[in-house]
Amino acid sequence: MSPFSPPAPEDPFALAALRDAPREGVALLRHAITVAFRGRIAVVSSFGAESAVLLALIAEIDPATPVLFLETGQHFPETLAYRDALARHLELRDVRDIRPDPVILAQDDPTGELWYFDADACCARRKVAPLAAALAPFEAWVNGRKRFQAASRAAIPPVERVDGKVKLNPLAEWDAARLAAEFTARALPRHPLAMRGFRSIGCAPCTRATGPDEDSRAGRWSGQIKTECGIHAPG
Repeated sequence: MSPFSPPAPEDPFALAALRDAPREGVALLRHAITVAFRGRIAVVSSFGAESAVLLALIAEIDPATPVLFLETGQHFPETLAYRDALARHLELRDVRDIRPDPVILAQDDPTGELWYFDADACCARRKVAPLAAALAPFEAWVNGRKRFQAASRAAIPPVERVDGKVKLNPLAEWDAARLAAEFTARALPRHPLAMRGFRSIGCAPCTRATGPDEDSRAGRWSGQIKTECGIHAPG
């Protein structure tokens, strides 16, 4: 059983909600959804290369849990098809497409090429701002980051408090072998691009396949110092 890293002592809100939480990641997830934040928690999923495992756990705990998908307008067609197929396969009842403000896009990115000139600005408009608005009604949210994915994620804790909300990383301590075992045991469908060397899948213009000697996220914003879209702080 992995040790549970609680929020910092100066964070009484998160500590109060999770005081009796189990210490293992899946049990922590179950406690957060069914007890600590029942009806006040959402899951944010990219429906990417590894997303099926977390979503399968969510479906097992409560398939009516809101799942927020950032429909940036820049996704691979394979991702959109996979989102629909996986949601049906797992019988998820509340998958929500979160889209950027069309007025802001018309003003700031009318040609859809802002990613080429300023990737941070593109992510801010297509991901960060829409997600902040979508999360407003919730007290907590879940994501699927894991420490093994990149050096910049090596120290993420299971629980954080970010921008006034509790942020859960229940699979933080999972490794690639455990993920693979879950895919097999649950007979989960794979993202079609994962079988073509894409180990981390985001928007099409900013994602490439990676080699076996690279971090799984090396194909995101390749050639730039950028490592995160802005939803998660690096480091």
